[in-house]
Amino acid sequence: MRISIVIPAHNEASYLTDCLDSFVAQTYLPNEVIVVDDNSSDDTFKIAQSLAKQHDWIKVLQRKSIDEHIPGKKVVDTFNFGLEHTSEFDLIGKFDADIVLPPNYFELIVNQFQANWKLGMCSGLLFIKKGDDWVYENIADKSHIRGPIKLYHKACFHKIDGLRTGVGWDTVDTLLAKYHDFDTLTLPDLKVKHLRPTGHGYSSKNYQTKGAAMYKMRYGIVLTKIATLKMAWQAKSPSLYIQAVFGFLKAFFQQKPKYVSIKEGRFIRKYRWKGIWSKI
Repeated sequence: MRISIVIPAHNEASYLTDCLDSFVAQTYLPNEVIVVDDNSSDDTFKIAQSLAKQHDWIKVLQRKSIDEHIPGKKVVDTFNFGLEHTSEFDLIGKFDADIVLPPNYFELIVNQFQANWKLGMCSGLLFIKKGDDWVYENIADKSHIRGPIKLYHKACFHKIDGLRTGVGWDTVDTLLAKYHDFDTLTLPDLKVKHLRPTGHGYSSKNYQTKGAAMYKMRYGIVLTKIATLKMAWQAKSPSLYIQAVFGFLKAFFQQKPKYVSIKEGRFIRKYRWKGIWSKI
């Protein structure tokens, strides 16, 4: 299966070498890895170029965008920029520049796609360093395919119409895959090192965008409160709940455009409620 990977990168010099080295060490090499340097002020572009000279399947692009960090939108825009330069693929991946893959990552995942024609998305699990140990990054269920290691079958990727440009893109894609009757799968044995824990540098404004994303996914206020309460509990941050609910209400009163149709939203709410009742 032909694999194309796009890695959006902004000031990732501290992590990029380890990341790309883990791609080079794969037992099943991707056909291409496209690193998109987005306005970096460090040596990200230089490091990527150096590795690209050693491996012709690693490509490097530069994207000029605004300096302001816009959660969700900026990374998806950068991914889409790289997507325009991909070759023909069977699997398309959006990976972060601060992860390290186990050597058999793509080999085992390709096996899963070949064994199940309904499989739309697949990944390993993310682990972060705590002391001398690598522990599961417990900010999502282990069944959820995380944003830094997204790998889609092209049929699924096209059916969900690519990625939404905003916070929540890495949740709505999974929900839409389910809506279109694709399977999603995480492999617990594939432990991916996440060198920079999620949420590093988050502000109250970032928390508000999480609530706005739930509005755009048509969660409704009750589901939003339940979901944000769970996130706040996992993050040990009461302000996350307050700010996220505020973000939902703000988006509601401003009538922000939705990510999904009414029919898709109805499916998403039903799917989410089913998951909640199954755990009670």
